[in-house]
Order: sequence, then structure tokens, then C-alpha cells
Amino acid sequence: MNWILRPFAATVIMFLATYGQVSLALAQGAVKSSHGAWSMVCDTPPGATNEQCALMQNVVAEDRSEVGLSVVILRTADQEAEIMRVLAPLGVLLPNGLGLNVDGKDIGRAYFVRCFADGCYAEVILQGELLETMKTGTTATFIVFQTPEEGIGIPVDLSGFTEGYAKIP
Repeated sequence: MNWILRPFAATVIMFLATYGQVSLALAQGAVKSSHGAWSMVCDTPPGATNEQCALMQNVVAEDRSEVGLSVVILRTADQEAEIMRVLAPLGVLLPNGLGLNVDGKDIGRAYFVRCFADGCYAEVILQGELLETMKTGTTATFIVFQTPEEGIGIPVDLSGFTEGYAKIP
């Protein structure tokens, strides 16, 4: 399964235009609850009238402490979809995208959709087989590339994902 190569670009672009900095704002918010390796973080971003919450995990590559990711799961403002947004550091090779393996199974690649001062975002709608794989898996490994040949695998613990996902407001 390729987890991004199906058409949903209009939804993602509209979401990014409206909520492009949501993970940055939430990173400064309050932790409302913990679910295994995941935290529910909530904040009211500038200009928003309601508090927004997301399930988050920040991780660093085991062998490269300067390479880290933030994985953010959030519901769209229209309550129609959940999005998995991954913030990768600046300096990653953008055309190679972001690879994903769950428990050793290749899931595919997501393409980076936008870069800000804090890094570059890859984003997918979290549904169907991908969602079930995340719920039943134990470790997701996100892969960023610094050269076309050099992928850096960054493990993300999926313990608590199902419980936390169910509590996203």
C-alpha cells in the first residue's frame, strides 16, 4: 500500500493553508493526558476561538541525535478526517519523501508538502489500512533521506496509539 499516492491533495492544501502551523503551536501547549509513548497536547493557537488538541510524539534517531521527528495526529477543523503530520528537520532530501515501515513491513512514502523555519512537513489522511496498521503495530519507523542512498530510520513507539487516537477531540 502506498500511503500517500492517492488523490487528496486539495484537502491537504486547504488544511495546510488554514492550519499550517498547528503542530508548532501545539508543541508549546499543555499536555492533557499520556497514552503510552504518546501525549495529548492542547492549545488555543493565535486567531483560533477553540482549543485544538493533537496526539503527539517527538523522537530522535538512535544513532544520529541531531535528526529528530515530531509525529502529530489531529482531526481537521470540519471533523471530517484525521491527519498524520510528520515534521522532519531542515536539510532532508525532499524529492525522496518520508518512508514508513511498521513492524518491518514497508508501507510506502509520503511526500513533503511544505517547509517552515522549524522543518518540513509530510502529511497524510489517516484512514483505512494505514490507520489499522498504526493501531495494531508496535513500532513505526519513519525514514528521512540526506542523500538518495542514505536513509535514516527513526523508530516511533506505537504503544498507546489506539487509546490516544480514540480520545482525539
